Amino acid sequence: MAAEAARRIAIVTGGARGIGRGCALKLAGEGCDIALVDVLEPEMARTRAELEVLGARCLTFAADVADHALARDCVETIRREWGGIDILINNAGRSMPKGILEISEAEWDATIDVNLKSCFNWIQAVAPTMLEDGGGRILSMSSLNALSGGVTAAVSKFAYAAAKAGILGLTRALAKELGPTILVNAICPGLIKTEVAKNRVIAEREPELVKGIALHRVGSPRDVAELVAFLALSEPCFVTGQAITVDGFQWNM
Repeated sequence: MAAEAARRIAIVTGGARGIGRGCALKLAGEGCDIALVDVLEPEMARTRAELEVLGARCLTFAADVADHALARDCVETIRREWGGIDILINNAGRSMPKGILEISEAEWDATIDVNLKSCFNWIQAVAPTMLEDGGGRILSMSSLNALSGGVTAAVSKFAYAAAKAGILGLTRALAKELGPTILVNAICPGLIKTEVAKNRVIAEREPELVKGIALHRVGSPRDVAELVAFLALSEPCFVTGQAITVDGFQWNM
């Protein structure tokens, strides 16, 4: 009988709900063990239970992704418990609906820290392990707003768009720096029906919003998770340094 294939190890930041939860469930269903990182502890506990039903091992870290030292500590714990790290999904983020004349310096800093600096924190923490072990996949969640500059939706004012655009430059540069050993890509979701989007953006406007989407619907976390699984798990994979849009062809950006 052939030996059972080793389970791959994936870190999902912002994994308690929304797109992060969808990605974690998809990867667990494909045979990965999952380390969840989030500040939403009750939601993270529920997601952990769902992952364990799928047969995945799960570690949870109630951690602020903007904390550089804490990222290193979490990665060291994962290495100690499971031996390595194959996949990093930088999904954690925060919205910032304020415009340039309203936002404070502290709010700007927090938006950059959670959306962009967090990617630096976690990539720098996992890259040595991936390089030492001979490979890895890093996926960072950008946004359609990184390409468009955003519209009037709650998550798409300038600070958020700037942070998400920074992820694209980070991705392209690190794909060159870390290749060929590590593949580094970014994903740009459009309008996705997550808990935050349902409350702040979609609400009663869904019929109006879908008129500007070729597929005539808003996306779901599963739509994003399917692409994440392909980029994280497919062998061979000749895709790196890319920003891939998942938006159903949304032209009213």
